[in-house]
Amino acid sequence: MAAAGDGPWLDDAAGRLVRPFTVSNGRTEPSIALDLMSQVMATGSTPLGYLGPEHAQALDLCRGPLSVAEIAAHLKLPAVVTKVLLSDLVDCGALTAKPPAFHHNPTDRSLLEAVLDGLRRQL
Repeated sequence: MAAAGDGPWLDDAAGRLVRPFTVSNGRTEPSIALDLMSQVMATGSTPLGYLGPEHAQALDLCRGPLSVAEIAAHLKLPAVVTKVLLSDLVDCGALTAKPPAFHHNPTDRSLLEAVLDGLRRQL
């Protein structure tokens, strides 16, 4: 039986009824460069043609700016599949995409130490 809010593609006992890569028609390469922290937002333009229920769900989530990682989590899809869906929506003018606002290396030791210090202050 489908869990509340998950729609017909998820089943409590069986899990996802449609394999994630069928959502992207087997494509694994987005048409534009997106990383997990890229911000996407709806433009207000309606995509022409049928794109699929996952495209509609992603577009609905993007009323305000969201990261690719957040959208993937909400859709319960792998990041690479989500990137393909989002690039489809950018290609048809329904979404805009921006690279992350910072230009630091996310694995930079000083940045990670600053995050850890901030977390420790919160606890």
